[in-house]
Amino acid sequence: MNPDLKYEIKGDAVTITSCEEGASGKLVIPATIEGKTVTSIGYAAFRYCRNLTSITIPDSVTSIEVYAFAGCSSLTSITIGNGVTSIGSHAFIHCTSLTSITIPKSVTSIGESAFTGCRALTSITIPKSVTSIGSSAFTLCSSLTTIEVGAGNVNYTEVNGVLFNTKMTLLHTYPAGKTGANYNIPDGVTSIGEKAFYRCASLTSITIPNSVTSIGLNAFYRCTNLTSITIPDSVTIPDSVTSIGDSAFESCYNLTSITIGNGVTSIGEEAFRNCTGLTSITIGEGVTSIGLGAFNNCHRLTDVTFLGDAPSLKEGPGGGGTYFWSAYDVTIYRKPYAKGWGKTWPGKMRPVKLISEKS
Repeated sequence: MNPDLKYEIKGDAVTITSCEEGASGKLVIPATIEGKTVTSIGYAAFRYCRNLTSITIPDSVTSIEVYAFAGCSSLTSITIGNGVTSIGSHAFIHCTSLTSITIPKSVTSIGESAFTGCRALTSITIPKSVTSIGSSAFTLCSSLTTIEVGAGNVNYTEVNGVLFNTKMTLLHTYPAGKTGANYNIPDGVTSIGEKAFYRCASLTSITIPNSVTSIGLNAFYRCTNLTSITIPDSVTIPDSVTSIGDSAFESCYNLTSITIGNGVTSIGEEAFRNCTGLTSITIGEGVTSIGLGAFNNCHRLTDVTFLGDAPSLKEGPGGGGTYFWSAYDVTIYRKPYAKGWGKTWPGKMRPVKLISEKS
C-alpha cells in the first residue's frame, strides 16, 4: 500500500479519499487494499498534488469523482482503468501538463468542465460508449486542435474535429486550438452550446446559419480576434430567460459591428460586455428586453439602431438601464412609428433620434 494514500472502506469497497500533497513522481493505485476492492477515486482525492507526474488507475475502479485530480499541474500522463464508467465534473480541471489521455471504452459519462484548462492536450477521443458530455468539458484547452469520436457512438459525432450531437443540431465544442480564421456553422444546427467557442482566439469571422435558434451562455466568450458576426433572424430563446445567453460574446475585443436579427426576443446580461472595438449595433424589431450590462464597457460605441419598439431594461443600482451603455457619445436611432421611445435613453440620458437623422 502506498503510504501517500488515504482511503475509506465501506463493506467490500474502497474509496481513495486523499493523497499527501507532497507526493511526487509516479503513482500506481492498487486494485485492492486490506483485501477489499478499490472501486472509486473520491471527491478531490488528489486535488493540488502538484508533484505527481504519472498516475495509473486499476481496472477495479468504476468512478472518478468530482475534482478528483484538479490542479495536478505536473501530471503528464494518466492511465485510466477499463472499469471506469464515469468521469466526474472538474475531475481533471487545470491539469496543465497533461499532454494525452485515453478514455477507456467503459466510460459512459464525462462531467461538466472535466478537462477544462488542460492546455497541453492536443487531441482527445470520445469512445463509442459515451452517452453524456457535460458543458464546458473541454474549455480552455488552448492546444486542443481536434476532438475525435469513436465509430458507432450514437450520441455524438465530429466534423473536422468539431464536436456535435449525432443529429447535428447542437454544436457542443469548437476546439480552442483549432487553426483557421473563418468558420461556417453547418446548416441544420439549432443550438450553439454553452462555452462552445470559449476563447477561440484564432477565429476572425463566424457564419451562423438561419437554422440556429439559441446561443448559449458564454458561447463566444473572449473570441478576441472576432471582427464581425451576423446573428440570423431565427435566433430565439430556448427558455424564458435569454435568447442570446448571458456573456455570450463578452470580451470579443475586435468585434466592430453587430446585426441582431428580427427573431431575437431578448439579449442576456453582459452579452456583449467589454467588446471594446464595437462601434455600431443594429437591433432587430423582435427584441423586447435587454439584460443589465449587455453592452457595458463598449467604449467606442457611437451608433445604436433599434428597428422596433423600446425594449424593457432590468433595474440597475442607479435605476433602469443605468449600466446599459458606458460609451460617452452613443446615439440611439429608432423608426418614426416605434412605441415607447422618449427623447433620451433612460438612466444615461443618451439622445434618441430618428433613423432619418443619421448623417
